[in-house]
Amino acid sequence: MELELERTQLNGFETVLNTTVCREEMLEAIVPDACPDILTICDTEGQVCLSGKQAQEGRAEISGTIYAAVLYLPDGAQGMRRMEVSIPFSCTADSPGIHAGCSVVAVPRVQSAETRLLNPRKVLVKVNLAVCVAVYAPVQEEICAGVTNPETAGVEQLTQRQETCVVANVEEKSFPFTDDLNLPGGRPEAEELLRHRLCVCCTESKIIGNKLIFKGSAQLQTLCRGTDGGLFTAEFELPFSQIMEVVGAGEESACEIQVVPLSCACTLDGGDGRTVSVALELLAQAVVRETRSVAMLSDVYSTTHTLVPDFRTYSLSQLLEQGVRRQTVREILETGALAREVADAYVTIGTVAQSREGERLNLTAQVTVSLLCMDEEGAVSGVTRTIPVSCPVELPADAVCSCVCSAPGQVYAAPTSGGVEVRFPLDFQVVALSVKKTAGVENIRLEEEAPGQGVEQPSIVLRTVGAGERLWDIAKAYCTTARDIMQANDLEQEELPAGELLLIPRTR
Repeated sequence: MELELERTQLNGFETVLNTTVCREEMLEAIVPDACPDILTICDTEGQVCLSGKQAQEGRAEISGTIYAAVLYLPDGAQGMRRMEVSIPFSCTADSPGIHAGCSVVAVPRVQSAETRLLNPRKVLVKVNLAVCVAVYAPVQEEICAGVTNPETAGVEQLTQRQETCVVANVEEKSFPFTDDLNLPGGRPEAEELLRHRLCVCCTESKIIGNKLIFKGSAQLQTLCRGTDGGLFTAEFELPFSQIMEVVGAGEESACEIQVVPLSCACTLDGGDGRTVSVALELLAQAVVRETRSVAMLSDVYSTTHTLVPDFRTYSLSQLLEQGVRRQTVREILETGALAREVADAYVTIGTVAQSREGERLNLTAQVTVSLLCMDEEGAVSGVTRTIPVSCPVELPADAVCSCVCSAPGQVYAAPTSGGVEVRFPLDFQVVALSVKKTAGVENIRLEEEAPGQGVEQPSIVLRTVGAGERLWDIAKAYCTTARDIMQANDLEQEELPAGELLLIPRTR
């Protein structure tokens, strides 16, 4: 006899790779003819734009361009100057589970950048790059929920509801942003835009129907040289709101959204020296997680036939935490020479390490603070200091945590006794999961003979309940039903105290 089984489809994505790829890129560059010779290099800041990502058999490929802005003091001229060096990059992340149908989420960042002067017209730029890569493969998993017509073969089944967190959807959307921005009234007219930096973050997301609505802002910071030769900064907040199509996810789903630049053009309008033209192309990458409840057939037997169930171990994920933990950093950096003024300050994020102390997971990011300082004589010099920033997270020992770190706000820096005091926010975007192993019935083989056939059975069975023993276990052991045991013993509930004496009826 064949048993028809009810099966539940659990569709979604599985994470086949979650890693960080680090690379060092170097390029020799010639100073453009329109720029003066280099006397001293003050600072180098890099910004990365993603241009492509794709999954192939066994690997994910990511490509883009690093734009390094080199600030220097010219030979024979006054005022800070800049040159920009474009460095293309490509990298791969390998895993046997990757195939062409996978979705790739990539978040690149510059860990550090430096420039060495080879001669007054030639430099060597070196950039350390990190790319956080996550690859998701579509899966269709079937879970046996029970026997369709259990009464036809005297089948007793134990069905339990299990909760599991699945990646329901991985989607992306690119969108442009253009605007003309006016320098604040307290700033002088700009002679040259020396560099700009962009930090994009999503602050709000919600699923309504099959639409994912997300909001955020692109924070743009500029460093300009004024008509008087002095340096000044200006900050702008560029809000955005977008809608993305998603399918297969409920409105209570949790959304993790990473927004990265595909291109970033920022130029000074040559008209009045007070207008900055911005043209951005941004890519929003969304990973949608949903907690689903499924019925799982945990055990089965028959009172009239011999059943041989095949069990399978399912890995059920539980979402422990998904969100942003902000750490406010305040440090005094020793600079050696006394700084009269800090013309510009920014941070870059290096490696993010994990260490555990019992139930506490410590996330520690190596953050490099870069300063452009002016001394009492007006001379400009670059200062860099690396500090560790930790974020404690209470998580059980079996939890798996991934983290993307960003510095979403302005770095406040001011001279103080002993150096420069810096303050800035650092966001740890955390996704923590635990995996529970659960055994469930996958298939059932049915044999025609009755269970225990050919074995003499007693007409009356009396036995006591063991510690932690379930009524289900007792009924299965004697090929009867929990319902018959409850009726024979006038029981109103299935929970039994240890040591209770039970009459076990025989199944007729």
